[in-house]
Amino acid sequence: MLFPSTLALSCLLIVSPNVFAAPSLVPAAGQSIPLVRRAQPERTVAEWETWAQNEREVLTAKYGGNIEKRSTGTNLLTNQNADSSYFGTVAIGTPPVSFNVILDTGSSDLWVADQACTTGCSKIQLYDDLTSSTFHNLSEPFNIQYGSGAAEGTLGQDIVQMAGFSVPNQVFAAVTQVTSGLLEPPVSGLLGLGWQSIASSKATPFWQTLASSGAWSDPVMAFQLTRFMNGSNVNTEEPGGSFTMGFVNSSLYTGSIDYQAIPTTPSYWILPMTSLTVQGSSISIPSGSSSYSAIDTGTTLVGGPSSVIQSIFAQIPGSQPGTGNWQGYYTYPCTTAVNVAISFGGPSWPIAPADFQLTKLSSSQCVGAFFELNTGGTAPNWIVGDTFLKNVYSVFRYNPAAVGFAALSNTAIAMNGVNAAPPSATIGSVSASATAGTGGGSNSASHRWGVPWAPLVGGISVAVGAAWM
Repeated sequence: MLFPSTLALSCLLIVSPNVFAAPSLVPAAGQSIPLVRRAQPERTVAEWETWAQNEREVLTAKYGGNIEKRSTGTNLLTNQNADSSYFGTVAIGTPPVSFNVILDTGSSDLWVADQACTTGCSKIQLYDDLTSSTFHNLSEPFNIQYGSGAAEGTLGQDIVQMAGFSVPNQVFAAVTQVTSGLLEPPVSGLLGLGWQSIASSKATPFWQTLASSGAWSDPVMAFQLTRFMNGSNVNTEEPGGSFTMGFVNSSLYTGSIDYQAIPTTPSYWILPMTSLTVQGSSISIPSGSSSYSAIDTGTTLVGGPSSVIQSIFAQIPGSQPGTGNWQGYYTYPCTTAVNVAISFGGPSWPIAPADFQLTKLSSSQCVGAFFELNTGGTAPNWIVGDTFLKNVYSVFRYNPAAVGFAALSNTAIAMNGVNAAPPSATIGSVSASATAGTGGGSNSASHRWGVPWAPLVGGISVAVGAAWM
């Protein structure tokens, strides 16, 4: 996952079922956690240019037990900076302390800023191992590069809780140095929801321990993300949707879930892109491994091969390639409603024109949310982030490994732009636990992060303000 300059796009929250005042958000059998979304501050054209350049660089860098059964759990999300990111909450230590973290299906490590952090971690919750009676120092270095930034620290183990689930010996990194701008308050770190094979710590991810141990009723986790980018009078933090473990919330989707098998040994959550249409016209795309797409909640936008991105904008009259910091992006007339649809082997899923529009450079000139990305051939050619994922109910299945999409229900759609309070961080009771495996070895990786107010590329980019556990 890419997390270079904006942690804002990840969404993972742990919340009690009564936290978010939306109808039928969570079934009685599970625990529900609301997400919070932050409003997008006014940005100058120069700021947008800097963000856009960083987004591309970060994404490029990012991708170049004993079980006591508890069936389900829900974590409400927070929407931060007008759909730039979504974050949730985890609790670490004894006694437990809550931390807002980006939920990222494009990476696999858990890390939070440590109380000994000297740079890039002001005004956020910090982890203090001296206050936790269950912390164990592994004394192994940890380093993640994000293209325009980095985070480094030391690996340790402690109890990690979320949505009523607990892993007592979860490996995570306590980060002591963070490049300035990598963490935006109130986010303290990141929770990777990818597979162990891409974990820089080599540790089993929190979610994978729970899924493989039988702690979940069903081996699935699912996201519903809200849209506020086209709203007015948006607050700093807004309800961001929900993240569930062990079940799918049938009130948030309609019809059936179309599952497509992961075509490779699990690493990223990969699907082959089989069709792409723009304004009703089909775009020619490569097949086979050249069509592989990483489904990444930690990324704000959609990045793909230059030739295909050029073909997309060729279907939009008046579009032009960006220059300077906008290199790799395209502008187009704001009066044009762009309709894009993508298929990954099943139904063709439409993207709302509001999500295709990244920002306005002027009253007449807008920037598209699809951009040119070169992953160097070592990672999927496409990184599909929240620009797409806001338009579907997305399910990530452990066994058999697959990603599923379904159409959003009216209940879910009604949460877009809703006038409601964001969720608050709370510590919930634990009703299931699982023992995790440990990691070790070389703990260095390349990832992506977004700037505090910017969208993320190639990683979990949905940052949600407050989180619930």
